[in-house]
Amino acid sequence: MRRVLASEAQPRGDRLLIVEDDGTAAALLSRALGKHGYRVETAASVQQALDASAGGPLHAAIVDLRLDTESGLGLVPVLVSRHPGIRVLVLTGYASVTTAVQAIKMGASDYLAKPVEVAEILEALSGERRRTLASAPLERPSVRRLEWEYIQRVLAEHDGNVSKTARALGMQRRTLQRKLAKRPAKT
Repeated sequence: MRRVLASEAQPRGDRLLIVEDDGTAAALLSRALGKHGYRVETAASVQQALDASAGGPLHAAIVDLRLDTESGLGLVPVLVSRHPGIRVLVLTGYASVTTAVQAIKMGASDYLAKPVEVAEILEALSGERRRTLASAPLERPSVRRLEWEYIQRVLAEHDGNVSKTARALGMQRRTLQRKLAKRPAKT
């Protein structure tokens, strides 16, 4: 038996902004959330998102962490200041503790690692998502995961600048780019 969410039972009409540079992912997510009653707008860059957010009140925004060469994190405080009460979800295929903490400190309501189910996004949008660190299993991260976390922290300290980060880490820029292109180790 399929669980029916409250957002499915009645049309919402709330305006939602999806900031995603992958057109296919944005279209699929837009269609799925539209079926749940949201009025969805999409943006593929930070500038498009800023332009779209100026078009009236937003109920929620789903922001991809990595937008081509830009970071979606910078959008979080702007959206929160422009639209009091907005729920901002940060989605990423490159999840790390560093960026999760940074996103929450900047005002994000939730941080989800891709791939993510539409039901989980709906729960996060409604504030019903109840996953805490206490409920997560405690595992020691692998050396590869620790390296990934450290690189992400140094990258954040240098505002996403790959060249500065490579110099700070004492590695070649191309080596760092290869490491950043890979998905993070699970544990």
